[in-house]
Amino acid sequence: MSMRSNVSATILAGAVATALTSMAAAQMAGAPLTPAEAQAAMEAGKEKCYGVSLAGMNDCAAGPGTTCQGTSTVDFQGNAWTLVQGGTCATLDVPGDREGSLEPLTRDVPA
Repeated sequence: MSMRSNVSATILAGAVATALTSMAAAQMAGAPLTPAEAQAAMEAGKEKCYGVSLAGMNDCAAGPGTTCQGTSTVDFQGNAWTLVQGGTCATLDVPGDREGSLEPLTRDVPA
């Protein structure tokens, strides 16, 4: 292979890797979790943890009147969950001397 072919192949490989990384990041940041994705995450050792996400950063279940991922409107909204590493939810510290919960909470729920 010539030097020019090696350089072209390297540039192409880098561009493909960058595109794939960008697509994966965009999917994780904006697309709602499907039930299958949530199930796969839980099978991989994740658990639903309520009341620990910032506004708009929840994975799902943000209470009545909302749809799913990214729909919480209050920081640490009690009825919105985020997937966290299994066994860590109840030990996650939330400002105001609060913790995460494996069950929906009634605190910090918008009116």
